[in-house]
Amino acid sequence: MMIRLAREHDFPGFLGLAAQVEQWFGPMVEEPGFHDAVREHIADSMALVVPSSGPDLLGGLLFGAEAPAYHVHWLVVSRRARGTGVGRALMADAMRRWVRGPGHIEVVTFGADHPGAEVSGARVFYERLGFTPAEAADPGPEGGSRQVFRRAVA
Repeated sequence: MMIRLAREHDFPGFLGLAAQVEQWFGPMVEEPGFHDAVREHIADSMALVVPSSGPDLLGGLLFGAEAPAYHVHWLVVSRRARGTGVGRALMADAMRRWVRGPGHIEVVTFGADHPGAEVSGARVFYERLGFTPAEAADPGPEGGSRQVFRRAVA
C-alpha cells in the first residue's frame, strides 16, 4: 500500500472522503473552514493520502505535530477500503514521520453514545492502536457527543 504526502491535486479526493462521513461528522464538503484546514495541512506537509488506481482516495489523514502533544485532526478511510488496514497504515506512517517521544497522541472521536460510534468502528479502531478513552470533548457540529482518546509515546 502506498502512502504519500498529500498534494494540492488531492484536494477533491479529501472532499470525496468527507462526503462519505458527513452523516457522522457534520457538514464538511461545502464548509470553507474544512477547505481551509485541508489546504493548510497540505501546504504544511502535514497531510497523508492513500491513493487508488482511480481519481478517488482510499484514505486521508490530517495531522498536527506540536511536541509533546500530537493530534490526529482528521482520519477517514473510504467505504470500499474500510477494514483493509488503510487506517492503521496511515497512523503508522504519521507516527514514523512526525512523532517523537516522550509525549502523547490525541484524537477526538465519537462519544460512546453517538450513533456513529458503533457503525464507524472508530472507537474500536483507536483502542486497537493503543489509545484509551479520556475526557469528554465538545459536541461535534452535528450535535453528537465526542470524546478524547489518548496514547502515550515513549
